[in-house]
Amino acid sequence: MVQLIRARFANARLAAGVFICALLPGCALVIPQTSQLHDTWPEGLAQHAEVEGVPFFPQEELLCGPTALATALAAAGAHVTPGDLVASVYLPGRRGALQVEMLAAPRTRGFVSYRLEPRLEDVLREIAAGNAVVVLQDFGVWPFHLWHYAVAVGFDRDRGMVVMRSGTHERQAAPFGALEYTWKESGYWSMVVLPPGRVPVTANEARYLEAVAAAARVSGAKAAALAYEGLLERWPADVGAAVGLANVRYGSGDLAGAEKALRSGLERSPSATPLLNNLAQVLSDEGRNDEALRTIDAAQRAPGPFAAELAKTRDTILERMGKAAAK
Repeated sequence: MVQLIRARFANARLAAGVFICALLPGCALVIPQTSQLHDTWPEGLAQHAEVEGVPFFPQEELLCGPTALATALAAAGAHVTPGDLVASVYLPGRRGALQVEMLAAPRTRGFVSYRLEPRLEDVLREIAAGNAVVVLQDFGVWPFHLWHYAVAVGFDRDRGMVVMRSGTHERQAAPFGALEYTWKESGYWSMVVLPPGRVPVTANEARYLEAVAAAARVSGAKAAALAYEGLLERWPADVGAAVGLANVRYGSGDLAGAEKALRSGLERSPSATPLLNNLAQVLSDEGRNDEALRTIDAAQRAPGPFAAELAKTRDTILERMGKAAAK
């Protein structure tokens, strides 16, 4: 689903007023996640929390996307303002910002962006961990949408409230139910932006690997390596992360570092074919072709879907051995 943001705040305030009326007794309101929080507070979750050091950028008309993203980036340590992000996030022809741009822009600045699961509990857990959360709300009245990005920075269980940087409000307090209701039309879309090496507390291993790989494609080698190292600290047996870290080091010419990453991965996953194949390649590049051949032979005992790649690596090793013998 692709959402567009058309945030005109006179209309947004009107829509918010209509919504508040909907919260009055006698109005039907479907807020299952809030009801669940009321019935059973998540184990281990703080009763109240607020992220420290989150800057406030008063929003200009239509620029809720750049403003919210700048807020999250700056909270994560970036030196950035909303104006710095307009060109990469705001689409003049659409008069708004798409989620794909919101996720992509931090990666080019060396940060990792990660979409959260569609759970209010996850938003609260990230806040409790010190991470500001960008949420996509709809202040429209059916059948019209009025999309708006805000940044959730705090919550209080006793009051049942969440605190947000939103529009021209530095500390906009809203009931959990109000956030959930205005959030649901976006499919409960939210994201966090963190420096490489710091993993969201609610991250899913496979989805976070995808997020790190996406960041590594456009960030510098140092940031990419830190991101993979952080992932491996959380999930030491992740083969994809070990391969990714080795590839970053290999691409930087650090063969010893690449070998170290691959051997560390093999300690936990000794039969992982991608690790064995890449280790054989690195060993051959280091001139250790006899060891490389033994390694690729071990990989070919159970090639799986990598048979063609393994055969190619073995041919390269044999060719290099032949040339060395001919000298």
